[in-house]
Amino acid sequence: MVMPHLRGMMITDEKVTCFVPAVYSDQSKKEGKKKTGMLSALQLKTGLRKGEETYLATLVEIKPDTTVEVPDEVADLLKEFADVMPPELPKSLPPQRATDHKIESEPDNKDGLVNRLCKDKKFTETIDILCEQKRLREAIQTLDLVDRPSTAIYSKLIQLCIQQKALEEGKRVHTHIKSSGFVPRAFISNRLLDMYCKCESLIDAQKVFDEMNERDSCSWNIMISGYMKAGQIEEAHKLFDAMPERDNFSWTAMISGFVRHDRPKEALGLYRIMQRHENLKCNKFTVSSALAASTAIQCLHLGKEIHGHIMRTGLDSDAVVWSALSDMYGKCGSIYEARHIFDKTLDRDVVSWTAMIGRYFEDGKRDEGFVLFSDLLRSGIRPNEFTFAGVLNACADQTAEDLGKQVHGYMTRAGFDPFSFAASALVHMYSKCGNIENAKRVFNGMPQLDLVSWTSLITGCAQHGRPDEALQFFELLLNSGTQPDHITFVGVLSACSHAGLVDRGLEYFHSIKEKHGLEHTAEHYACLIDLLGRSGRFEEAEDIINNMPMKPDKFLWASLLGGCRIHRNFKLAQRAAEALFDIEPENPATYVTLANIYATVGMWREVAEIRKTMDDRRVVKKPGVSWIEIKRKVHVFLVGDTSHPKSKEIHEFLEKLSKRMKEEGYVPDTEFVLHDVEEEQKEQNLSHHSEKLAVAFGVIATPPGTLIKVFKNLRTCVDCHTAIKFVSKIVGRKIVIRDSNRFHFFENGNCSCKDYW
Repeated sequence: MVMPHLRGMMITDEKVTCFVPAVYSDQSKKEGKKKTGMLSALQLKTGLRKGEETYLATLVEIKPDTTVEVPDEVADLLKEFADVMPPELPKSLPPQRATDHKIESEPDNKDGLVNRLCKDKKFTETIDILCEQKRLREAIQTLDLVDRPSTAIYSKLIQLCIQQKALEEGKRVHTHIKSSGFVPRAFISNRLLDMYCKCESLIDAQKVFDEMNERDSCSWNIMISGYMKAGQIEEAHKLFDAMPERDNFSWTAMISGFVRHDRPKEALGLYRIMQRHENLKCNKFTVSSALAASTAIQCLHLGKEIHGHIMRTGLDSDAVVWSALSDMYGKCGSIYEARHIFDKTLDRDVVSWTAMIGRYFEDGKRDEGFVLFSDLLRSGIRPNEFTFAGVLNACADQTAEDLGKQVHGYMTRAGFDPFSFAASALVHMYSKCGNIENAKRVFNGMPQLDLVSWTSLITGCAQHGRPDEALQFFELLLNSGTQPDHITFVGVLSACSHAGLVDRGLEYFHSIKEKHGLEHTAEHYACLIDLLGRSGRFEEAEDIINNMPMKPDKFLWASLLGGCRIHRNFKLAQRAAEALFDIEPENPATYVTLANIYATVGMWREVAEIRKTMDDRRVVKKPGVSWIEIKRKVHVFLVGDTSHPKSKEIHEFLEKLSKRMKEEGYVPDTEFVLHDVEEEQKEQNLSHHSEKLAVAFGVIATPPGTLIKVFKNLRTCVDCHTAIKFVSKIVGRKIVIRDSNRFHFFENGNCSCKDYW
């Protein structure tokens, strides 16, 4: 082929050297490197000048002002890459740096520059600038003015379509390629494949793939990866099986795809087959996916096998692999192995720290998690919003408000982003720890409220016996334009349930689907049955249960059973209990609640039968546990506990308190005491309940006027609820009890729940 004129010549005294720069602008840097690789495939000489950013590819050497015959393959390459070169090249060495050719595109002159280039009919350069400025549509319009566009022009346009997920514009470029007579090679065809796959148009991608005369491994891999990401696993598998020669990317795409779509066993099966191929070597992404598959099926020994392979193949120096190993050990129940991996990891970043801290919390090792968080703070690495959110959620779960306040203080001093979801975690933490006022302060100080913040506060107000505030916040949420989700409505329905607002609750329930376009969930139905059960509207509750679109779950039946306990509906209680026995026969709460209902009317034979059933099924009643934190130390009490160092003082104080309470009008409620014993013994049993012990200790261990905050693992009983109202009045203290359902705020003989819980 004769090339009468070659753009991009370096002119010296003796000769002209034609070259292709690998780097022209920051945007085309990666593309340039790929092009250099294509040139070297033709065994062309390449070199890099020290300190320069331009690769030189010496193609041909000719004398000035002459025409030269060059091989077709070289001429094609020169034509393809002509437009990535500077419009004019210097007439002296060294070559200019890529940054020297960068066209200024300030807002004041960018349009003027484009207009001048168009006026000079430099349409290729115009497209370059428009692509740099992300002006895709204008760049495509200019494409029609270019005579025989090059590979690089099409490549840039397609790449911009990929970045902007612009499917229609990508189709226009593809149509132009067809109509212009340009015959795309594998490089451009692969770009089109990538564009269609990333724009989720697999039908078009498959059409391009089928029409390709020349396919390379990249073509196959793009299609396999595209189908996998779209969840079309069988199509991906067919291509994988038909692939002439698979590489590491192909295997990894299949293995990671199986993991991503919850098919870990198939992922591991493919991983084993890959290992048998001597010419294939697993990379860090392959083994990380295999470890994720082992984690998904909770198979520690398989994870250890992969760990051994990692050590033998030298992949143990990679941070990604170490992170996957630590995750596998942590989620497979070997937390100490996970910590061992973490300690051996070099250059630990905040992600590694956050993951390890989270694993401790997930494993129930609260203290270790908090200690590691302290180590992170001392390491000099700044925690991110995920770290703070994880620690604050752990504080919420453990009701560790003091620690949560310390974390809040650190966040404030460090200048955390108030727009981040860590602020929402603060609202959640304070709500769960019984400090709704602090939760509201954080909420009111947030510059931008998200749905999590709204939901946390609505649910918090509901659980703190402030249903009116909860519903006011919900109305404010709607007025703000924020769309509630199903979790928000759980908080709203709970607020109605705790306040006995049956009709309003029904209205909110129906609005979920009719007004907000959401589907009712099992949780919504459980809240609705709780609402109706508490108010004694059992016929409506049964009608809803019989006609609901999904099978009632354990939470719904437990809500119904709780309503039956309040209103002593024995018949319906038996139906609810039988359903619960089928769903979770090992849960002692069902047996105890049903026995309580029988005990209220002295049906001791039925109570005895339930106890025998529990013994036969080896169901053990969960002991009531209450705890109180004083001076950063947690004190735990069991029913009838005498193990506490202050046990003698606690029981003596309770005795004096009991006499004073009876003088004030307190009458022990022995209805729900399960033992068929004398009334005096029943009263004695009630006086030793764990929350009473914890409250008594709180009174004698703190100065007068100090707020007492007690947490309990079970629902507080009626007698304890009544007794603590009297205690709050006699000792002049505010007392907070958080049981398994909600918060109770006692003050001056009253409770925030208004005796409706």
